[in-house]
Amino acid sequence: LPPPPLLNKGSVWLGFAGWLAALLDNAFNQRPVLRAGVHRQVLFATLGCFVGYQLVKRAEYVHAKVDREMFEYIRHHPVDFNAATG
Repeated sequence: LPPPPLLNKGSVWLGFAGWLAALLDNAFNQRPVLRAGVHRQVLFATLGCFVGYQLVKRAEYVHAKVDREMFEYIRHHPVDFNAATG
């Protein structure tokens, strides 16, 4: 199973969510929202991207495993999956 691309749906969305979490932290603590804690914004966005990438990778692995087991079952039980004849 090839690895998913680095920029995929999960990594982009969770990276954005991590960046927003850092902005909300600044807002709740009454700091300048965009200018304070830029290093924290980068860290949270990077962590979000990493977690999103790992979740997509795990989901693709689980789906591939289920597909493999299903096709193996179909291959071993061809009688159960004959085309319906009219």
